[in-house]
Parts: sequence; structure tokens; C-alpha cells
Amino acid sequence: MVTADRRTRRRLAASMLVLAIILSAFVVRLVDIQVVRAEQLAQESEARRSIPMTIYGARGDIVDSRGVVLADSVFRYDITVSPRFVAKALEVEAGGGVTSTVADSLAAVAAIVGGDGAAMLADIQGQLAANPEDDHGYLSRGVTPEQFEQVRDLDIPWVYWERIPARTYPNGQIAGNLVGFLGTDGPQTGLEFRLNECLQATNGEATYERGADGVRLPGTTVVANDAVDGGTLQLTIDADVQWFAQQAIAQQATAIGAEWATAVVVRVGDGHIIAAADWPTVDPNDVNGTAPENLGSRVFTWPYEPGSTIKSATFAALFDSGAATITDQVIAPRRYDTIAGFQIGDAWDHGDLRYTAAGVLMNSSNTGTSVFSERLTLDQRHDYLTGFGFGTETAVDFLGEEPGFVGAADSVDGHTAVTQMFGQGMTATGAQVASLYQTLANDGVRAPLTLVTGCTHADGTVTDLPPTEGTRVVSESAARDVVNTLENVVTQGFLSRQLSIPGYRVAAKTGTAEVSENGAYGEERIVSVAGMAPADDPQFVVVVTYGKPDTMKTSAAAAPTFRSIMTQVLKTFRVAPSTVSAPSIPLTW
Repeated sequence: MVTADRRTRRRLAASMLVLAIILSAFVVRLVDIQVVRAEQLAQESEARRSIPMTIYGARGDIVDSRGVVLADSVFRYDITVSPRFVAKALEVEAGGGVTSTVADSLAAVAAIVGGDGAAMLADIQGQLAANPEDDHGYLSRGVTPEQFEQVRDLDIPWVYWERIPARTYPNGQIAGNLVGFLGTDGPQTGLEFRLNECLQATNGEATYERGADGVRLPGTTVVANDAVDGGTLQLTIDADVQWFAQQAIAQQATAIGAEWATAVVVRVGDGHIIAAADWPTVDPNDVNGTAPENLGSRVFTWPYEPGSTIKSATFAALFDSGAATITDQVIAPRRYDTIAGFQIGDAWDHGDLRYTAAGVLMNSSNTGTSVFSERLTLDQRHDYLTGFGFGTETAVDFLGEEPGFVGAADSVDGHTAVTQMFGQGMTATGAQVASLYQTLANDGVRAPLTLVTGCTHADGTVTDLPPTEGTRVVSESAARDVVNTLENVVTQGFLSRQLSIPGYRVAAKTGTAEVSENGAYGEERIVSVAGMAPADDPQFVVVVTYGKPDTMKTSAAAAPTFRSIMTQVLKTFRVAPSTVSAPSIPLTW
């Protein structure tokens, strides 16, 4: 029993001795930290800083109707440097014994990212001269992930990096006029600017710790707020059709010496814009190579006097109001007198012509249209034109979109009140003309033109949904009478061979408008063809326009392009051919 007690006491004494030794070690360590090495540790603590950094979210993609990417974000890297740690490295270097100098390190970075190592060192020294405690500078910005990895592997203590998003446009010029582009100050034009709220990302915040030697300490990153990527913007555009339309107008515009050209393709049933092409246009990857006036989209922003394509609206108004029927008979005179000695004539000289209403529209007689327009009041003329959407922006609400001009009934003069009915003295954009023909093809119901179907955000919510409710402008019978008449332009008109598409009934209207410059009409023209197919069950509308051509100043210049684009659209969407013949309509009496 005595032996057991002794053992217990010995163990207790040994434990107390160990505890005393441990406590003594802590006391010694505490004195060392708080007294002996206090100044040194304070300096190291000052050097070991918590460094804030931005976590960049990715800007949202812009995609076509099938998901083809038109604009997306990729990550690039800014290679940065801490000038104050470079200064310390230079001090160490001055003491000798280093295997790699600061100049050597910068030369290695420059060899990877491009640049001049000596210039980099000069910039750093300039920053240090201004502020010896400067902790941030750039060696190179926007380098690729491959370049970043090579720089990182150099393992230079005072070289850091920041991951940043960069914008790319994989399909270049395709829909560049619509998509827009980003500059150094953010979105500049197009949908990038107009719907920036959808596309922009919300950046996050984090911190990491850096040691006394300037090295970023692994495992010290703390995320305060996560980044949220931007939403995906889906367009109604079909990238393949857009490409085809851009190529087609570019080729013909060059051939005829036009100053500009546009082409619009609209799906009849819902007003979706399948293509909206401009020439010249912009490659968002090379903005500096584009003249400022070509950075946007003329389809929405350049109103012009459209000419005879507007006659389709006039005769739809006549038929809808009951002021005329498709077979009503008139004399289309050689000249039509308006006010103050002004006269209206046709593109060809003729005597009195005996036309039906269908004949006036099919033959595009200005004088015949003027005679028929007398049957509409000034208010009716204005209200029908504005009912078709002229004088107001489309539902697309494109950046910089123009409303065009239609003279009000109480202010328009007696000459313009007539010329507006055949597209002179009023202005419209290519999008508005396409909307007119969508309305006629859709049995008189104008569907809101749609370019964007919505924005899908990171959390799955969808915003920026377009309006979808249509507006009846004219009766179904009035719209059908106009479409049937326009078929005669293709089957019997002087451009029949250039407009016809085998297997399909096509309805179209030509336009050759005089251009007003300095208050007077001169020799310049704007030529166009607008139409739909299949005429018996219209699915798509195409409008092609050329501005101020040199060699062909009639709508014949636009006809081949109209046919090639419409043919491509019908093939792309596998539209069934027509199965019934076109109706026969009397054109003369």
C-alpha cells in the first residue's frame, strides 16, 4: 500500500514538473514576442497585408434564335506589379548574390506578353518616384490564359495578376449592326448599350493575404460577395439568314455603286425579325475600321422617302374604308394637278390610261393613285398611314430608332397630301416598310416587330419580354385584295423574271423614290422591292433597299437581291411550295 502511494506521488510530481516546463516555455515565448522581437514582428505584420480584389462576373451572351453566339465573354488577365516590392528586390540585388535580377525578370515577362522589359522597369521607377509606397501597377493588360500561365510559372514574387472578362464577337460582322460593341468605357451602341441592364454582370469582392516578401499566401482568400454573371439575351435573328442577307446586299450594292443598302426579313405570324442587314456595316472586333455613320443600323435609324412601296398601304386604306374596290375603274391622266401649278406624273410618259384599282397598283401609276386618293379625307389618309406604323418607332425600340414623318391632316399642304400616298413627302425606315408588308401578309393585323425574345438571368428569371398583341389595321378582305394585286407585279410586271421563284407564288411591290436634297428633288434615287411569299399563305416578308445607286436607278437593281434572299429564307425554313394558282384580276377596262 505504501508502494502504491509513492508511485502516485511520483507521477503527480512528474506531471507538475512537465506543466511547469510548458508554462515556462510560454512565458519565454511571450516575452520574446512582446519585448525582444516586438519591433521586428510589427514590421512583418505591417508587410503581411490583407489585399482586396475584385471577382469579375462574366457579361451575358447575345445569341440568335437557335442559340448561335453573337457576343460572349472570355476571361483575360491583367499582369500587375507591386512597385514597392520591386524596390525591395532592387535593394537586395544591390547587395549582390542574386541569380536573377529585376531586369531579367521583367525581360522574361515582356517576352511572353509582348513589350519592352526596360520600359516596364522605367514605368515602375517612375511610380516609385511619385510614391515610394506604391503597391499597384500594370505590366500588361488583357493577356490570354496561355500567356498568364507562362507568366505565373515564372514565380516572380512581386508580379501578380487579375482575372478580367473581355468581350468577343465570334461571328464578326454577322449582326454587328444590331449587337453593337463594348469600348473601354463600357457598351457603346446597339443592343450591348440598349439592354446593358440585362447583360451586365455584378462583380464580387474577396481578399487575400500577402507575406512580408510580397508573395501571395495560398489558402488565404476570403470571398465576401460572389460575382453574378449577366443574363443571356436571345434574338429573333437567324445568323445564317443574316449572313446571307448581308452578303447579298453587299455584293449588289458594290456592283451598282450604291451608297448604302438594307435588307429586312420578317416572319409574318409573329413579327419576328429574322434578318436586319446593313451595308456598309461594322465588325465589333474591329470598330476602328468602320466609319462612324456605319456603326449602327440604318434599318431602324435612317428614315427615307420610300416611294411606291407605300402605295400598298394607300390601296389597303381605300379597300378597307369602302372608298374603292379592287375592280373600280378610273382614268389615270398624263399629269395630275395639285396646288400652285404643281403637277404629278408617272415614271413613263403616256396619255389617259383606263385602269382598275388593281391596275393602278400593279402598274404603280402615280397619277392613278392620286385620283383614287381623292376618295379619302385628309384625316383618313393620315390615320391609315399612322395606323400602319408610320410616324412612330417600332416596338423594337432600337437604340437611336427614328419615327419617320407623316404630315398631319391639319398642316399638310395640298400637294404633299397627295404625294404622301405614294411615298414622297413622307419618310419611313426599312423596319417600318417591313412592318407594313407584314400587316398585309397577316390579313391586316400588325404584329409588333420583335428583335429580342427575352433576357434570361443567372437565377432563371426572364425579363425584357416583347409585346405580342397584334393590332388590326385593315380588314382581312382589304389586305387580301392588295396581296392578290401584288402577285400581278410578279406574274405580269416588267420585273417578272427577276422576281419569280419556281414553285412559289410571290407578291411584291417595287419602289423608285426621288431623293430630296437642299429642298429639291434631283437625279438621286432610292430603289427597293418589298414583298412576301408564298402569296397564297404568306410566311415571310422581305424588303430590300439601295440608296443612291450610280448605275441602276430603278427598282430593277433590287429585284435580284429580293429573289435570292427570299429563296434562301424559303429553303432555310422549309416552307411548302404553293399548291393553288393565283387569282385572275382585271387590270384595265
